[in-house]
Amino acid sequence: MLRQISLATVGLVLGGIISVIGTAAYFTNNPTLNLAGFFYGIPLLLGGLALKAAELAPVPFTQPTTEEIITLREKQATPIQNQLRQDVTRYRYGQKVHLEESLARLGLSPTNEERPILQGLREITINDSYALVLEFDSALITLDTWQEKQDKLSKFFGPNLQAEVSQPKEGKIDVALITTPEVEKT
Repeated sequence: MLRQISLATVGLVLGGIISVIGTAAYFTNNPTLNLAGFFYGIPLLLGGLALKAAELAPVPFTQPTTEEIITLREKQATPIQNQLRQDVTRYRYGQKVHLEESLARLGLSPTNEERPILQGLREITINDSYALVLEFDSALITLDTWQEKQDKLSKFFGPNLQAEVSQPKEGKIDVALITTPEVEKT
């Protein structure tokens, strides 16, 4: 729940309220509230503005996750899959796109203009295994390049995962991170 709250918005709202109270206290000759309003409200407001400028919104789920898939996730998902899902579905600060560093390490982000952008996320079942599908907008990186990196993707995202790359339509790439049978917990 807290991952879905923007710290920038909290800073803007609290800073705005405290600044307004401080301004009102100035005109009503209340020096204590006036100082509190200016010394706490304005820095909070400015901090909220700074965070808003560096904010990266969470990636949405493109289809609802069913109870069956949640049960399968609890049994089979690797720690990397869980961390990845949690990281991209919360607000981030100071990054241009989700998975920026990972894409660079994989050689899928030669320049800022060519960098694929994570647009969506979904959880599905593939051959009775849990799969986390990352949906990228990848207009400038071809499917062939992604497929060349498929083995590297499997190794990069950890043990007990197999990566499968597909192209649902032109300029879009899906990377399915599928658990392998060794992951199943009893």
